[in-house]
Amino acid sequence: MYPLLLKPPVKDYLWGGTKLKTDFRFDTDKDIAAEAWVLSCHKDGANTVVNGEFCGKTLPEVLDIWGKDALGKKAAAFPYFPLLIKLIDAKDRLSVQVHPDDEYALKNEGEYGKTEMWYVVDCDEGAELIYGFKKSVSKEEFEQRIKDNTLPEICNYVPVHKGDVFFIAAGTLHAIGAGILIAEVQQNSNTTYRVSDYGRLGADGKPRPLHIEKAVEVTKREKPVLPYGNIGKTEKTDFGSVRHLASCDLFTAELIGLDGSFSFKLDDSFSSLLVLSGEIAIEWENETLFAAKGGSIFIPAGLNVNISGSAEILLSKI
Repeated sequence: MYPLLLKPPVKDYLWGGTKLKTDFRFDTDKDIAAEAWVLSCHKDGANTVVNGEFCGKTLPEVLDIWGKDALGKKAAAFPYFPLLIKLIDAKDRLSVQVHPDDEYALKNEGEYGKTEMWYVVDCDEGAELIYGFKKSVSKEEFEQRIKDNTLPEICNYVPVHKGDVFFIAAGTLHAIGAGILIAEVQQNSNTTYRVSDYGRLGADGKPRPLHIEKAVEVTKREKPVLPYGNIGKTEKTDFGSVRHLASCDLFTAELIGLDGSFSFKLDDSFSSLLVLSGEIAIEWENETLFAAKGGSIFIPAGLNVNISGSAEILLSKI
């Protein structure tokens, strides 16, 4: 087994921009690059390996060959590949939406639910997003405000800054605002219930569908209970710093400020490295892999690697 450099599928949703092409240099022939799925085994878009023995194969194909040892016991305990990681460039605001939990999603959608974390890589001055409600509301009020277009009056609008963190538990109403670039670590699910889309038209010239009944069933109609924004303890290290962004039963995410080198090995989980800035070199068994900004690397469990360079890296694991 060896570190896999991954090519992401790129999605051209109507609210997206071009930074994923111009700043991160993701390869796509689409005019809009809204999302790059930098770690994905999902049926709606899987990664392709671009280095080594398995160059040209998809990540699911390689993991089928390697087996559960590549995932580690924590990840292998899940009935599916557990993570989906994205870079999201919101030139325009996303719809107001919510994701179901595992129980509801399995019963109604045939896949698991979606809890996620956002790390704000960059944003325009004055950018904001929706995170939950300003106050607790009843199911009846929530549904009525969706129907009469007064939902924004009770949404919790939050100014955002580069480096902010938001943990979006399943059932949390949310919407990324315009001018925000986000790294998202989430469950491996693509189920979204849209409750407001500002009257926009889709590529077919028709309004995009809303999912009001399902959204009303799964949404937590309350003020946010978890801290958000400039959170996460930062520890100084010999090689730079480590900021702890999120940790739950589903995933752990850390931001590594690398200025030097460190050795790295996880026995109980694979790891995902996403280079947000700078360049890194990954060495193992007398081989070396280089990755620059936008580089996404899958490191199998049990593999000892040395990582060096000057970079900002999002490290995700189970």
